[in-house]
Amino acid sequence: MDQSESDVIIVGGGVVGSTLALLLGEAGWQVAVVDAAPAPAGDARLGQGKPALRVSALTAASQRLLMALDVWPWVASRRVSAYRGMQVWDAEGSGEIDFDADEVGVDALGHIVENDLLLAGLARRLQSLPNVEWLQGVRVTDYERQQSAARDGACHASDAVITLDSGTQRRAPLIVGADGAHSPLRSLAGIPVSERETGQAAVVTTVRTAVGHGAVARQAFLATGPLAFLPLTVDGRDDHCSIVWSTTPGEARRLTALADTEEGRAQLGIELAHGLGERLGDVEVIDAAPHFPITQRHAQRYVDDGLALVGDAAHSLHPLAGQGVNLGLMDAAVLAEEWVRARRRGAPPGDRRILVRYERRRRNENAAMLAAMQGFQRLFGSRQPALRLARNWGLSGVNRFMPVKRLLIRQALGEYGDLPERCR
Repeated sequence: MDQSESDVIIVGGGVVGSTLALLLGEAGWQVAVVDAAPAPAGDARLGQGKPALRVSALTAASQRLLMALDVWPWVASRRVSAYRGMQVWDAEGSGEIDFDADEVGVDALGHIVENDLLLAGLARRLQSLPNVEWLQGVRVTDYERQQSAARDGACHASDAVITLDSGTQRRAPLIVGADGAHSPLRSLAGIPVSERETGQAAVVTTVRTAVGHGAVARQAFLATGPLAFLPLTVDGRDDHCSIVWSTTPGEARRLTALADTEEGRAQLGIELAHGLGERLGDVEVIDAAPHFPITQRHAQRYVDDGLALVGDAAHSLHPLAGQGVNLGLMDAAVLAEEWVRARRRGAPPGDRRILVRYERRRRNENAAMLAAMQGFQRLFGSRQPALRLARNWGLSGVNRFMPVKRLLIRQALGEYGDLPERCR
């Protein structure tokens, strides 16, 4: 069997895996990306017409990373939607908080980007790097570590060997799992994961609104869960939004079924408008409305000998703060930063000390975000009168207290914690 060698094998070619491949590829590493997804279709119409269902809310820190990698200019020339304001309120009370970019002197609080467009921008840059190899439409069926002669023949080192469904094998001293929340590589490596069912499912769709969104992201906390209207700019108009509605699984199934018929879509639009308190007027649903269960996961460790987990393979959280892809991009940036620095010092590939530094920098920070999302869900999901009163007082109080409000805006911008250099 073929045992082609690379410096690093990245399993998973999504946004996080592709970003890591680009970071390491630019640094001169021999990178192999193994992705179960087939090769993407041509990008001629990306960023045109109806927006894609899957979008990401990128923070300023993530934008700076993509700018440094020369991905952002191409993506932005197609279609991105900046939002300058955020409104969050309790639909069952009077508590509300409003954020504005002017309050911290920035142009935007973040950008909504279609995932297909972001992937195409990353792929375009990766194609310019001859030291990055892309294996698409293949799956990893086995993983093991083997002793092998070091490349200078002086000693022996432990390499990762993965077997693909084609029967071929690939070898590298470093391997990264970027293969999603149900990560097959994480399972093959025997890394346990803590799971917490949230009791909710997220419905996603795209809508057209009667009132322009004005570059403001809106989120209402309803009795069954948060409803988010994420602003999209289409052909220069601000009358489109991407929807993420977190609700009970039964309600999610009902909402998904409504989108199957013209009459049902009209009813879904009425319910969306009502859920948002009619703030954007009538709502027209213009796409399907699939749903997916919301489960928070956290790997009990991010690293093993010569192996690291990033993105959803390491952690997945409730979408109410829109931080999932941003946390993954920070994982990739920190991991690449540690590896590139260590290699300049002559450290061997797979040095466990490098991996431990990555885990130390990222795991606690991600755990804090997971805990915050769990706390928010419980606070706003509670029907207890005392808690409902407290959360309304809290929202209104923070809205009036500018120092705390500025701190929360900086959090929304991704400007907190141990930021890697390329995100500053």
